[in-house]
This record gives sequence, C-alpha cells and structure tokens, in this order.
Amino acid sequence: MSGVTMEASSLLPILKKKLAFLSGGKDRRSGLILTIPLNSDQTSMEELSATLDYLLSIPSDKCKARGFTVIVDGRRSQWNIVKTVVLMLQNVIPAEVSLVCVVKPDEFWDKKVTHFCFWKEKDRLGFEVILVSANKLTRYIEPCQLTDDFGGSLDYDHSDWLNKRLVFEKFTKESTSLLDELTIINDSEKSASVDKDKSTDGALLPSFDPETVLQTGHELLSELQQRRFNGSEGGGGGQAAPAWCPMEEELLAQPQVMKLLDSLREQYTKYQELCRQRSKRAQLDEIHAKVMQVVNWLQGPGSELLKTQQTIGDSMRAAQALQQKHEEIESQHSEWFAVYVELNQQIAALLSAGEEEEVAELKALQQQLSDVCYQQASQLETRQNVLQAAHAFHSTTQELSQQLDGLLGMLCADVSPADGASIQQNLKLLEEKLQTVEAGLSSLRQKGTLVLEQMCGQSPWPLEEAESPPGEQQDNVQHVQAVMEEMELRKQRCEDMVDVRRLKMLQMVQLFKCEEDALQAVEWLGELLDALLKTHVRLGDDSQETRTMLDKHKKFVDVAQSTYDYGRQLLQATVVLCQSLRCTTRSSGDTLPRLNRVWKQFTVSADERQQRLELALNFHTMAEKPEEPTASGFKVLQQERVEVDSLDEVDSSGRTLLDRLALPLIFPDGSEQFFGSPSETAATAEGVRERLLLIEERRLQLQEARLLHDEEDEEEVVNGLEGRLDVIGEELSEKEEQDEEEKEAEHQEEDLERATQDC
Repeated sequence: MSGVTMEASSLLPILKKKLAFLSGGKDRRSGLILTIPLNSDQTSMEELSATLDYLLSIPSDKCKARGFTVIVDGRRSQWNIVKTVVLMLQNVIPAEVSLVCVVKPDEFWDKKVTHFCFWKEKDRLGFEVILVSANKLTRYIEPCQLTDDFGGSLDYDHSDWLNKRLVFEKFTKESTSLLDELTIINDSEKSASVDKDKSTDGALLPSFDPETVLQTGHELLSELQQRRFNGSEGGGGGQAAPAWCPMEEELLAQPQVMKLLDSLREQYTKYQELCRQRSKRAQLDEIHAKVMQVVNWLQGPGSELLKTQQTIGDSMRAAQALQQKHEEIESQHSEWFAVYVELNQQIAALLSAGEEEEVAELKALQQQLSDVCYQQASQLETRQNVLQAAHAFHSTTQELSQQLDGLLGMLCADVSPADGASIQQNLKLLEEKLQTVEAGLSSLRQKGTLVLEQMCGQSPWPLEEAESPPGEQQDNVQHVQAVMEEMELRKQRCEDMVDVRRLKMLQMVQLFKCEEDALQAVEWLGELLDALLKTHVRLGDDSQETRTMLDKHKKFVDVAQSTYDYGRQLLQATVVLCQSLRCTTRSSGDTLPRLNRVWKQFTVSADERQQRLELALNFHTMAEKPEEPTASGFKVLQQERVEVDSLDEVDSSGRTLLDRLALPLIFPDGSEQFFGSPSETAATAEGVRERLLLIEERRLQLQEARLLHDEEDEEEVVNGLEGRLDVIGEELSEKEEQDEEEKEAEHQEEDLERATQDC
C-alpha cells in the first residue's frame, strides 16, 4: 500500500464541499469510479485539483493500475466549466483515467457540442470522453455501482466518509508516534540497571494514552471489517449499506490498521510489564514501612487506650458515655485497620506474582501484621460486647424501675367505684402492668446474666500489661447482682399490694354485678306485670279451660315470686359488700323501693286475676254440672226437671262475674288499671252474656212447659213468656248497640295512635 502523503485535516474545509469523491463503485473493468459533481460556476479549479490529488493518494498502485472511470456531472453547470474540468484531468491524472463520462443536461448543450468533440481529442487527452444522459449512464456502469444521483442503488454519505477518513488518519499518526515512543522506552529499560533511580519513570512516559489509541484502532478495524463484509455480501444491491461504501482492501486500509494494532499491542504489553516491575520494586519498601507503623501503633497507643477502659458504669447515661468513648477508640483503630486491609491486599497481590526471595519476607510481614490486628480487634469486640450488654442491662433496669413506680402509684391511688365495666378495665390494666413488670424482671435477669458472662469471658490482659486493679472487675459483678436483688424485692412488694387491690376490685365487680342483676330483676318483674295486665284477659269458655288457665296463672305467679326473691337476695348481698368495702352505692338506695312497688302492683293484679278466674270457674261449673256434655249442648240445659232456683243461682253468679269485669284495678298508690284493652274485656264479657242468654232461654222453656201442664195458668204464663221475650229482645238490641259503640271507640283510638306516631 502506498503511503499517504496528504492529510484530510489540512484539507477539511475543501473536502467538506464534496467537489469530488470516491463512492466505492467500480466499472466493468473493476476500476474505481471518481465522481465530480459540478455546480454552476462556483467550482474552484484549485480546490478541485487539491481534492483530486488527495483522493488519488488513497488507493494503492495496484488499484490505480486498473484505471479510473470519471463521472463529470455537468447537469447543473456550464459547458465551459465542464470542458475545463475534462482538460484538467489530462494534467492531474492522465495515466489513471480510462474513461470520462460527461453527464449532460437534456437540451442546453446541443449546439455547443457540435463545435467541440472530445472523441477527436482522444489521442491528445490520453483517455476517452463520452457525452451521455443520466438515464443512459447504465450502459457503461452497472446500476448497483452508481449512486442515487444517477439512478443507481449504491449508498454514499460524504460526511460519514470524511469523518471515518479523519479517524483513520488520526489513528495512523498517533499509533505510529506511540509505537516509536514505546520502542524507545522498552529498549532503554532493557539496557538499564535493575536498581535504576525511580526518577526516570516520569521521563519515560508516552505522549499518548496507549489504551485510548488501542481502543480507537479496534473500533476502526471493526468498522472496516464490517463494511467490507457488508459490501462483499450485498454488492451494493437493494438493501441500504453503511455510509462508507465497500472498496478494495487497499482503499479501506484494513491491513495497515491490523499491522499497526499488532505492533502496538506487542510494545504496549512490554511497557506494561516494565511498569509492573517498577511498581513492585517500589511497593516493597513502602509496604514494609507501613506494616511496622501499624504494628507499633496497635501495640503501643492502641493497647494503652483499651487498658484504661474496664468499667461498665452504674446507669444508662454512664454506659452511654462509655460507649461514646469506646466509639472514639474504635474510630482511631478503624483508620489503622483500613491501612491493614489495604496492606494485606497489596501483600497478597505481590505474593501472587512475586519472586521467591520476596515471598518469604512478604509472608513474614503479613503474618506479623495479621496477628497484631486480630488480637487488637478481638479486644475491641469483647469490650464493645460488654458495653452493649451493660447498656442493655442499665436500660432494662431503668425501664423496670419506671414500670414498678407506675404500678406502685396505681396501687396507692384510691379506687372510686364508677361502674362494673370501669372496675373490670382497671383490674385488667392492673394485671397487664403486673405482667409487664414480670416480663421486665425476666428480661433483666437475662441481660444481667449476659453481662456477667461477657465480663467473665473477657480476654484478660497479660499481668505485666494490666493496669486496672483486680477488684474493679469484682466491683462490676457485685453492682450487677445488687441491682438484680433490689428489683426482685421491689417486685415482690408490689405483688403483695396487687393481691390486696385485686381482692378489693373483685368485690367491687361483684357489688356492681349484684346491683345490675337487681335492676334486671326489677325490669323482669315489671315485664311480668305488663304481660299480666295486657295479655291475661280471657277467662275461658268452659270450666276445663278456666281451670287450665287458673293453673297457668299460679305458675306465672310462682315465677314472679322467684324473681322478687332473687332481687331481694341480690340487694341483701349488695348491702353486705358495701359494708365490706366501706362504701355506699348510688343505685341500691332506690332499687329496693322500686322492687317493692312493682311487686305490690303485681300482687294486686295477680290476686284480682285469680279471683276472676275462680268466679268464672264457679260460673261454668254451676252452668255445666259435673257431667259429660252432649253434642247439642250441656246437660244442665237439657234436663227438663231442673229447678228454677238453680238457674237463678247460675244467673246470679254470671252477673256477679260481669260486674267484676267492669271494675278497674286499684293499686296501692291510688292509680287504676284495666286488664287488656276495652275490646278484649268486652269480648270476655260477651262470652259470659251469651251463656246467661242460653240459661234464660232454658228458664223460659221450663216455664212454658209448666204452663202447658197447668191450663189454669196458661194465660199468665203466655203473658209472662211474651214479656220475658221482649226483655230478651231489648237486651240483644242493647248488646248490638254497645258492640257498635265499642268498635267506633276502637277506630278512634287507632286513629289517635296513628296521629301520635306521625307527630
């Protein structure tokens, strides 16, 4: 490959104008295509000549021997400029030009060309010149070798080509200079003595960074290889190729880059080895001095600092102060430990690549340094563990003391009963505080044991180095044991007081429970009274049903009696608990009067209910007689020889019952109350009246029968019967009117209730 005598950086403003370029395309003879795009009259012949000189310096002689095909694009230029350029080619590259294709415009040169024919000047010019239109240029050059300006498919980016050319030339220049410098440095070191002064290192530094130059070369080589591969595969086909189009290897300068990279890597490897040897020799003395510096400090001032720190403090604040002091000591040690780590890494690196005479000395230094550092680190860690355990012990002691103070304050405060829920809550809080104290004391025991173990397991200093008195460690142990015993005694005293307070609070809970249950008994008794007055209205339709209702009523009264007795017992228990607690309750004072008042009202109501049921039972029994009923009614109504006096007695009993139903209940406080609603009372009374009407009808039947047997009294009997029937009719009419009035009253009450609810 021919050497490059011109640099693109010196012609950069001219090259950017793209006066001429090598697109990478080839003619049918494998010659390179040189394109000269002319543009009106702005083309400078001097700049074009310089551009052509630079472009022709790039290919090798072998490539030049195949000749160039020059495309002069005159479509946007004047004829005289085109002619001047063609003639200039004779002076610039006469031997290398094989063919000049002048791309003409479609209409403007026809007359001028007739006065000048290049083909007649072929012998004088030294190459063939043809005039051709852009669309007919493919007759001489394949479309895949033409750029898109001429209807081809070859991609070309002049700016990218120029940038890559600058990179190539810069790499070539820097790598050549660096290669010479590295060769001089390596050769001078080879002839120098092994103990050469270190001051020569600064004078033997290359002017360029070898890593940067190598990286640039690899990137350039990778780009060249990729473009050559793409060009050989694609052949400039339909797919877009990289901007720097495929050329011959002479044009791409790939072998030159590879050769420079190989030489540069070889010399740089030698230079690196040289630098490593120098650095290793310089490190040995430095490491030895640093190792002795670390060892002397750890065995001297560092050990003295630790010997003076043996106490654990008597409080959390004192323990924190000791921890801060220890952190300062650790901070001083950490600086030297960092130096130790760095030295250890340096020694390990030197050992892996050191020579035999150096390895023994390095291992001895490394062992001495590790022994001293590990021993000092162990002392620091042990002291730190003791201080941490002491701080946790003092912290737990302070927390437990506060918990015991809080528990004692709660126990000393007087308990004023408010309600059962608050007493239960206070009792629960008391139990939780006691459990917290127990947990705290258990934690204190564990942490105290840990402190004692840490102090007993602390690595002792040699007797000749120890400065703290022997009794100082024993004082620490005695202090920890004394604190634990004191907390045990305080906790035991609080437990005794908790037992007394627990008993008192349980009694209070029982007191409020009795009061609540007594109030509940009053409510139950009131509910039984309401049920008695509102639902116990019916008296039964016959003696059997009435007798059943009477039995149920007695059981109902027994339930109420049990409720009343239960309430009385609870109130008696309340009195006993109040005397035991030496306090008076706020609710039991009016609970007993309420209980007695409700019980008296219930007793009056129950007695009245029982009397009514007994009257009803007597009425039904007299009306029925103790015989089996028949399908057509009761036998008392079927016997023909029944006495009128018996019927009168039944009638009298029924009317007494009706009168009793119309009467209200009068309670001891003077208030009145009726059983059930008026409609229910009327329904019960109506059943009694119906039975009385049946008895009256039977009475009339008996009288009629007697009149039939007594002809003399027939007329009187008839008159009496008629009068009696009239009375019965009037009573029935009155009953119907009363029923209608009661219904109207019920409707009015319902309307009133709805209005009240709406309000």
